[in-house]
Amino acid sequence: MKKLLTLSFLLTVLLSYSQTMTLEGSRFYLDGKRLETREARQLLNTNYESASLYKQAKSKEAVGGFLLGFGIGLTVGDLAVGLFSDVKYPGTMTYVGVGSLAASIPVLSGRKKLYEKAADIYNKEHKNGKLGSAQPSLELNLISNRAGMGLQLKF
Repeated sequence: MKKLLTLSFLLTVLLSYSQTMTLEGSRFYLDGKRLETREARQLLNTNYESASLYKQAKSKEAVGGFLLGFGIGLTVGDLAVGLFSDVKYPGTMTYVGVGSLAASIPVLSGRKKLYEKAADIYNKEHKNGKLGSAQPSLELNLISNRAGMGLQLKF
């Protein structure tokens, strides 16, 4: 009897325990604990849709960061050449750099929404007790056969 009560208590705790993932700034938090990028990626890989949204956000972040750095580098480089030589300052490098800076703004702006959608999908999946399927993750059944009766636990 003691084992049965302990088992039922553990099952109740497992079924009622749900973790929520939040996004503050550009960092993921799971129940108040900050997650590293690797941990967040592993958690979001439980669902195909959330994993693909996370990958899209990461690629947007990489491309936007490259465009931003490239634009700043070209603009500052052309400014330095213009200051220390007799070349006309707003040259081609400045215009390309400003264009790259302008192109990075829309690329970087959509990544936070993708991160939030991925976290929402993770939270909905784990709130319902589902792990990528339409069936609950734990199932407890009462079964009987010729030998007697018993409990069946599927997970």
